[in-house]
Amino acid sequence: MVAFEVPEIDYTRYTNRQLAAVPLAVLAVALLIVGGWYVATGAPVDPGLDFTGGAELRVTVDAPDGQAREQIQQTFDPTPATIRQVGSSDTYILTFQTEDVGISALEEQARAAGFEVESSYSVSASFGSRTQGLALGGVAFAFLGMSALVFLMFRTFVPSIAVVVSAFSDIVIPVALMNLLGIELTLGTVAALLMIIGYSVDSDILLNNHILRRSGDFYESTHRAMRTGVTMTLTSLSAMIVMTVVATLFGIQLLAAIGTVLVLGLATDLMNTYMLNLSLLRWYKFEGVAN
Repeated sequence: MVAFEVPEIDYTRYTNRQLAAVPLAVLAVALLIVGGWYVATGAPVDPGLDFTGGAELRVTVDAPDGQAREQIQQTFDPTPATIRQVGSSDTYILTFQTEDVGISALEEQARAAGFEVESSYSVSASFGSRTQGLALGGVAFAFLGMSALVFLMFRTFVPSIAVVVSAFSDIVIPVALMNLLGIELTLGTVAALLMIIGYSVDSDILLNNHILRRSGDFYESTHRAMRTGVTMTLTSLSAMIVMTVVATLFGIQLLAAIGTVLVLGLATDLMNTYMLNLSLLRWYKFEGVAN
């Protein structure tokens, strides 16, 4: 069995400003990306079919990739908004951002062209809009509830705000990267963002508890928290990487998107917890009101 030992970092080599500079700079860039995306598209991240409404068909086309795509584009009216091949198979996932043609009419067009329809579903624009509002409201409610719980637990401003800022950054940075990687906001990726909030709060509270509520030197307490927190996060990160790779190879787009968002969020959480949160806690312990 492979043993993993978390190295003991010499934090005394770095000032609080140096530790906080990197995560804050990354957060600032992420906010610019999300803000720019909102100005350009009207949404902070591109919504998927679950939220915009439309139809999705999963069809099998017995032709090479280039010819298959051309056949698909010539077959359907309206033309599919996206055409995604499932791995290296003959199966393609088609999405249609329109309500002018029903799902049954699209299935008839596919069968008339000789395609095999494996599955299909549609979402009305009004239902998608309501679903989007509920999903985003759920994320906001979870974040606000987490913030209130953290303030009730620590009852002091700096340790509490350190957890909240880290969790906020853990959400914003993956959302910005979703835009850059072309990952749409769906019910699956919303669930991934909710999971990131949970992971973030878990690692940050673990660090805060070890430093503020347990005996021992500041750096000794930090390393003790890191032995548990880093091991826990890296284990989850490894599992998500494996899931993402396997889902991508087998063409399971939803799991691949969820896994990618979780990988981005967990990697971001490592940076924010042990750089941003730690720098705020150290300032609080040695220079702030704790003295």
